[in-house]
Amino acid sequence: MKIYKRHSWNLSLDEAVAIQEKLQPEVITQDQFKEPIKYVAGVDMGFEDDGRISRAAVAVLSFPDLEVRDTSIVRRPTSFPYIPGFLSFREIPALLDALEKITITPDIIFCDGQGIAHPRRFGIACHLGLFVDLPTVGVAKSLFVGKHEELPQTRGSWQALIYETETVGAALRTRDGVKPVYVSSGHRISLTTAIDYVLRCTPQYRLPETTRVADRLASSTKD
Repeated sequence: MKIYKRHSWNLSLDEAVAIQEKLQPEVITQDQFKEPIKYVAGVDMGFEDDGRISRAAVAVLSFPDLEVRDTSIVRRPTSFPYIPGFLSFREIPALLDALEKITITPDIIFCDGQGIAHPRRFGIACHLGLFVDLPTVGVAKSLFVGKHEELPQTRGSWQALIYETETVGAALRTRDGVKPVYVSSGHRISLTTAIDYVLRCTPQYRLPETTRVADRLASSTKD
């Protein structure tokens, strides 16, 4: 996979803010990809040695049957502290290493985190999307910013996530009666299309199969 280096990772917090503000205008929240989609990927992180080692995992699944076709796991020293709103600076360096190892380039990447549902509209899905120039979607397990109306309990129900009067994502019910996930555009994909693909990648559980496989890889003690 081709990686487009946009900046270095040896950064202060002020420099990280400046990068978010500089790169955010490049984020595209309309559909800019060709269908049919053949491969979807999930990325996730684990940490070892009290957070000093980052463990990045990538899982590429065929679409629409969601069979695992390629995986990679990479470890590297963690170079940025845990600070809410800046997780991409902590996680992306290792994720890029893992993405460079896969042999199948996915058509869409699902991130376990936020896209534009972020105080500066630049969550990990946006940041990663600009580095790989592929459609990316944020699928977060918890609400970070914004509010939404109550959802019906049925699968497929969703409500717009509003932050500072702007729609930045959606609260989406992926299973009847379970807590919603929070979907937002990362790069080169619209919100409605992102919701559609998240639902198509969650045939049985709350989280997309891409995320579930990547999470198992990132959390496992055996490679």
